[in-house]
Amino acid sequence: MASPRTRSIAPPVAPPDLWDPVVRLTHWGVAVAVLLNALVTKGGSLTHVSLGWLVMALLLLRLVWGVLGPAEARFSAFPPNPVAAARHLRQLLSGQPGYYSSHNPAGALMVYVFWAALAVVTATGLILTGGATPMRVAAEKAAVASGDWSALIVKSDGESSDDEDKGLRHTAEEVHEVAANLLLFLAALHVAGVVLESRAMRRNLVKPMILGDAHRRK
Repeated sequence: MASPRTRSIAPPVAPPDLWDPVVRLTHWGVAVAVLLNALVTKGGSLTHVSLGWLVMALLLLRLVWGVLGPAEARFSAFPPNPVAAARHLRQLLSGQPGYYSSHNPAGALMVYVFWAALAVVTATGLILTGGATPMRVAAEKAAVASGDWSALIVKSDGESSDDEDKGLRHTAEEVHEVAANLLLFLAALHVAGVVLESRAMRRNLVKPMILGDAHRRK
């Protein structure tokens, strides 16, 4: 019988060697759309609104996938736990991070905060545009370009309701801007965390999110 010192030790649970196509699609789709709307497009433009609707669709898809997707993509695999997240960060800074079959606790907490901020940005964006779809925005801009400004006339039930609407839009605009800036901060924090953890684990954590299972078949 092998002594305790010579007995083989079971390897730790490894992070995913791949992420499924839906997780990869929503991850990179949201990342590109957020960056474009924050740094390139103009608020209220057809492109900005279209990307906003795309983000909303991708977020809804990811939330549904959190219930119906594979084990590592489900909410049950990475519940938000601030205490566990703090413990994981201490382990990471000490150079001995734990291994998890899905997102680690710090990454999981980041995911939920990011989703919440994304929902706020989307909701306030809908308020600012009056729920206008990309088709409606395109039609209004085409009408204005042809000289017909009637498409932009908003009927009001009175001064009181008009003032309330302006107040709501002003609040929504401020919240939208703060939440959008928060998304950029969280994205930068996420990138820094991935780099730090990849070095600590001596494992490329970006590759599985880009290639999926392609590198397994080689």
